[in-house]
Amino acid sequence: MKDETTMEISRKKAEKTPVLRVRDLRFKYNDEKHALNGVDLEIEEGEKIAVLGSNGAGKSTFFLNINGVLKPHSGEIFYRGEKINRKNLNHLRKNVGIVFQDADNQIIASTVMAEVSFGPMNLKLPKKEVLRRVDKALDYMNIQEFRDRPPHYLSGGEKKRVSIADIIAMESEVVIFDEPTAALDPQNAAMLEEVLEKMGQEGRTLLISTHDVDFAYRWAERVIVFSEGKVIADDTPLHVFQQEDILQKANLKHPMMFEVYDILKEKGIVPDQDLYPKNVQEFRDMICHL
Repeated sequence: MKDETTMEISRKKAEKTPVLRVRDLRFKYNDEKHALNGVDLEIEEGEKIAVLGSNGAGKSTFFLNINGVLKPHSGEIFYRGEKINRKNLNHLRKNVGIVFQDADNQIIASTVMAEVSFGPMNLKLPKKEVLRRVDKALDYMNIQEFRDRPPHYLSGGEKKRVSIADIIAMESEVVIFDEPTAALDPQNAAMLEEVLEKMGQEGRTLLISTHDVDFAYRWAERVIVFSEGKVIADDTPLHVFQQEDILQKANLKHPMMFEVYDILKEKGIVPDQDLYPKNVQEFRDMICHL
């Protein structure tokens, strides 16, 4: 339940070369106001980051810019210290994968096998390497039995597995999930969280946009909050969710564990300290030691 201080996080960042760095990133659709309005961020290797904010805050636009799908109107993007331009844009796209909210927007092939092999084939890899990656991705997502089936006839949770397998097969270093739990039932949401935990243990850099503050609090090591195309908070989950002004500006609420702990503090049952548990098991352990 211990939370790193902002100073400790800054020290760790100073010791590493960021995987991704953006400077004064700006983007707007047509003649509308900027969807991104001067974003400066550094993403470190192996971080587990939750990206929060209300609808239209700029989260998805930010993802599509750092993935190379959209081209910023101004600003700079660096991947492992190398400035991204037209010549090396494919290098960014290869190493920064994105799993879209709606799997139907990502799936294009007639079979699961063809779908998962599409990305590696576009990298012009040898056939043997493509097959190795596809088998690995299907095993990883436990969907070998679907390999010859049309993906559009799968359930929503099964389609989500296929869309994640797409990115696994690309062996992307940074993986972005845009609202991954949207429209998933509890069982498939739990499956997704298990996959994220596994990917995190493997050292992948993960960025996830979500409206689920309970998930963000228990899963993330770092929380970035967007509002009106700008980053208004970038800190540990504990420190972000303690800032009432940030929560109000971004239309966020406290995680359930915050609410429970604050009630217990008011009743004098737990100490008046920042020992907020992140999940039910931590809460159980805390109560058992009182």
